[in-house]
This record gives sequence, structure tokens and C-alpha cells, in this order.
Amino acid sequence: MTESRLRSLLALAETGSVRAAAQRLYVTESAVSSAITALARDLGVPLVQRVGRGVALTPAGSVYAGYARQVLGLLEQGRAAARGEADPARGSLRLAAVTTAADQILPELLAGFRDRWPGVELAVEVGPSRQLWRRLADHDADLVLGGRPPAGVPSRVLATRPNDLVVVAAPALAETFSLETTPSLETTPWVMREPGSGTRATAESYLAEHGAEPPQLVLGSNGAVIAGAAAGLGAALVSRDAVNDELAAGKLVIIDAPGTPLDRPWHATTAPSPTATTRLFVAHLLNTPNWHAPAPR
Repeated sequence: MTESRLRSLLALAETGSVRAAAQRLYVTESAVSSAITALARDLGVPLVQRVGRGVALTPAGSVYAGYARQVLGLLEQGRAAARGEADPARGSLRLAAVTTAADQILPELLAGFRDRWPGVELAVEVGPSRQLWRRLADHDADLVLGGRPPAGVPSRVLATRPNDLVVVAAPALAETFSLETTPSLETTPWVMREPGSGTRATAESYLAEHGAEPPQLVLGSNGAVIAGAAAGLGAALVSRDAVNDELAAGKLVIIDAPGTPLDRPWHATTAPSPTATTRLFVAHLLNTPNWHAPAPR
């Protein structure tokens, strides 16, 4: 069971066709077909089945693909660990950041890190929190910048940064918001992130905690939510850091909503045994203003 065979299986699972899998891997279609056939022969069970004009994994293939993803991620992590241990400043680092963190804090962090350690090979993925925690669990990421890691994901939190979530709205809409009663939470429209976003989940939990089910408009990014709130489309729960410019310009104001601000610090989370190059990045974080080591439990 070689790496190339496992990669062929995953490419086929993600693309749904032998041709697309071959194009992704820069190999021939016959090479992909041969790899899948060899894997099925080794395992003694069929891994793919015809679905219309394409192919899909069998239930056995789907189960095996999950293990294959972890195996490949662990092998890549092992290579990075070995190279980084020999020379951390010339190792590789696979960063993953939730969209809000990528917008607010990642660019400055990367710029400072690259200035100091230009030999490190960096790869950055930005996406919803659910996807990124899966990456960490599958050994496809070395460090995640996001909220608190969920239970069940083997991980270590090595640095944290304060992050307050506030409710904001355009001035005209904010004037209609009652500061004393929860019915305003019920009647004020809200602009929300897409499903799968950690900020979306926090906003939904906040509204549910206050028994509110207001009209909602779903927008596809943190920037769109902020722009929508500034345009008067509704209130939004956002990081205070993300709206400093809009607050200063008077485009948004903070609403004194019940129970806010919410304390939701950023976490720099790694695998249980971070690589030497990952530890180098964490050291950079801890030398950056507002980042600090988590309190011992």
C-alpha cells in the first residue's frame, strides 16, 4: 500500500472521476485505475462503484479513505518533523486559520515571521472552523489559529490572544435597539456568517440563550457581514478588532446588548507533539504583543 495508491484513492473520492483524479495527480488515467485496483486487491473488498457516468466510493472505500487521509497526513507531518528537527529555520509549517483570524491577525503575524525566518516553507489554509479542526485531527495541519479546540481532537493550546465579540450596527439601526429588554433581540434583523463558521455558531448560541429568533440574512464572509451591518442590513456579532476602522469612522456603533461583550480568545493549537518549526512559530507568537502562554490547568 504505497503513498501513490492512497493518494489516488483520495483524489478519486474528492473528484468523483478517474479523469479528474488523474489530472489532479498529474498521472495517466490508467495509473489511477491500476492504483485503485491494487488497493482493492490488497484489502480484499471493492473500494469504488459506478454511479451514473462517474464513480463513487463504496461504504468500505469511504471508511478506508478516512484512514488513508490520516496516514498520508501523518507521513507528511513526520517528514516535516524530521527536516525541522535537523534545522527548524528551514523546515516547513502548515498553518490553518479560521476566516476571521486570517482577516484580522494572520497577515501581520506572517509578515513578522517571514522577516525573521525566511527559510521556513509556509503553507496557509483558510476555512471554516469545522474543516480546520478536521485537518488537525487528520495530521494535515501543524497549527490552527481559531477558537477553542473541540473535544475529541488531540491537540495542545500553546498560545492565546484576547478577543472580545461585540454586537454592532449602523447608527440609525442602533437607535432603535432597546438597551433594557430582550424583545429588541427578537425584532432587530441580524446579519450572520455561513453555516460551519465558529462565529455563526457563537451568534446562534447567544440568540438562543436569550430566547431570540430574529430575522436573519446570511452573508458569505466576515468582511461581507461587517459591510452589511454598516449598510444597515442588521446587527452583527463580530470581533471588536475586526471593526476598529468602522467604529472610528462612525459607520458602526457598539450596541450594549445583554451579556456582551463575549470573551472568545484566539487559540494557537497544535498537535500533541508539535514539530520544531511549529515551536519556532509559537515562540514568535509569544514575542508578539497580546499573545501569551495559556494559564496552567
